[in-house]
Order: sequence, then C-alpha cells, then structure tokens
Amino acid sequence: MKAKIVFIASLGILFFQTSLSFANTGNGKNIYLARCAMCHGVDGKGTGALANKSNPPTPDLTTPAFKKRLSDYPGVIVSSIILRPNGDLIPKTLRENGIKLSPYPWTIKDLRDLNEYMIGVISKK
Repeated sequence: MKAKIVFIASLGILFFQTSLSFANTGNGKNIYLARCAMCHGVDGKGTGALANKSNPPTPDLTTPAFKKRLSDYPGVIVSSIILRPNGDLIPKTLRENGIKLSPYPWTIKDLRDLNEYMIGVISKK
C-alpha cells in the first residue's frame, strides 16, 4: 500500500513538473529581441541593423532551406548558441560595430524558451 501511494505521488509530481517545464515564449521573445534581432531582425529574415555588417551577412532564418534544417536538426538554434560553429563571428561583428552586449547567464529554460519562440517565428508564413 505504501509503495502504491509513493507511486501515485510520484506521478503527480512528474505531471506537475512537466506542466511547469513548457517553454515560455514570452521569455524567448524577450531574449531574442535583446540578443538576436539586431542581426536577424524582428522577423528572423536577416534584416536587423547589423545584418549586412558581418561577413558572411546574417542569414534569413525563414527560408525553406533553414526550415528544412530546423526540421532535420530540431536543436539547431540552441546548438548554434552553445557551440558557436561560426567561431568569433558574432562577438567580432558586435565589437566592430561598437555594440556592448553583456554576457548572458543562459539556463536550460532560456534555451528552451528561445528555441520555442524561434520555431514560431520561423514557421510563420
């Protein structure tokens, strides 16, 4: 009987934690607008103020090619933030244009929130 109560309580906790872990696209939007839109633009089309000041220029994240990449590699947005496959391109572009962007203490939740927000922006027709 005691094991059954523990099991039921565990399911309740699991359900409660799962419902709290859904991404907060409002937080994702705030992060995107503060840290990404200056290059990618509000709409993700690579039209931000610094879009043409990097080499190569900032890509349009709403193209069919990027949508396919996002579909094939669902974590591509988060991995780009964490792994920075373009090396020093983002910090270099910011430095060269006098933009001081303070370091950000990324959390897993922030990454999930940003990813969910970006999927929504990219998926819009």
